[in-house]
Amino acid sequence: MIKSAPTKRMGRIRRMAGSSRPERVLIAASFTNRVGNGLFNAASALYFTQVVGLPAARVGAALTIAGVIGLCAGIPGGHLADRRGARTIMMSALAVQAMSMAALVLVESWAALTVIATVDQIAAAAGGAAWGALVVRVGGDRPALFRAKLRTFVNLGVILGTVGAGLALAADSRGAYVALILGNAASFALCAALLLFLPRYPVLAAPPQQRRRLAFADRPFLTFTVLYGAMGLQYPVVSLLLPIWISEHTEAPRWTVAALFAVNAAFCVLMQTRIGSRIETPHDGGRAFRTAGLFFLVSCPMMALAAFTPVWVAAGLVLAAIFVHSLGEVWESSAAFALGFGLAPDHAQGQYQGLFGLGFSAGQALAPAILTTVVLGLGTTGWLLLALFFAALGAAGPPLARWGVRTRPQQGAAVEVAG
Repeated sequence: MIKSAPTKRMGRIRRMAGSSRPERVLIAASFTNRVGNGLFNAASALYFTQVVGLPAARVGAALTIAGVIGLCAGIPGGHLADRRGARTIMMSALAVQAMSMAALVLVESWAALTVIATVDQIAAAAGGAAWGALVVRVGGDRPALFRAKLRTFVNLGVILGTVGAGLALAADSRGAYVALILGNAASFALCAALLLFLPRYPVLAAPPQQRRRLAFADRPFLTFTVLYGAMGLQYPVVSLLLPIWISEHTEAPRWTVAALFAVNAAFCVLMQTRIGSRIETPHDGGRAFRTAGLFFLVSCPMMALAAFTPVWVAAGLVLAAIFVHSLGEVWESSAAFALGFGLAPDHAQGQYQGLFGLGFSAGQALAPAILTTVVLGLGTTGWLLLALFFAALGAAGPPLARWGVRTRPQQGAAVEVAG
């Protein structure tokens, strides 16, 4: 009896802190990939405009064309991952991205940029869907805990990559920009190599007479995809809307913009596992989605009120608002994992994640126009409408989860086949 209690506690600690080998491999691969993304995202626009010499409008047009075409590849890529194996498709996509990213340093024209960026975005969409399917297979006994850890390291990777990019960009030379782009290419190659250490998970066969495009017929999942794409407006609130609001409508010092990014990133890294590990089932996800909407209901008016306060009060109010908003972001991302994976049948995770990614990307594409015209155009009223919009989306979470769970048994069971 004396040894049983400490032994039990140590067992719990090991289960929480430890991960299986496949989990560690996928976390390491995803972290490596996101470090590279952080390097590239900070350097890409400046490289093509200042080093290559392309007009900013043409660079934007090329990336927009590539992004729109890439959106169409997620669902076919996911379906291919379901039929040929998620690891195989993800590694293939990463290899294509490594080559296309390295080729960007040879770009000298708008046409070349458009073609190479399009290839990269097609591979990214297909690889993203395969990554979602792979997360489900790797997850283990505590999938919520694994997904929370995974997102924590993904966020940390982007932060470290961005910091590294900032240090390199201080040199402001062609060599520095090229190094960042090639660093991202290397991260894709290393990520693909790390995936070799994952098992070759058997393909799950669809039930007999199962329709090919199951995700499009799944109304609860389609509904959640739309809701999550709309709730995704909260990300550009931090990256786009709030910096403009601070600089043009408040007395807060300009360093507040940098501080809000630091607070948001640090809080999401520190709190994702603590909160996300408890959100396991679709019902948990529905409630988490509602909680996220309530946090955004509070944070958006706080951001608006900063326009009516003195300088230091405004700075404090903005930082407090981003703290509340970050809480909402953690709850929202945890809800996306629980519902996005939990409502999808195991044998079709790839195509479901492809559809889910399509909905989110479409929302992100529309977000800048919506936020700048509606919210900035209406001022304080726009912020309040945005807060109510987020709360209404969140309120739909619990009934949607019940609807999805109620219809899920009709999808049938899958069996493993050699693949």
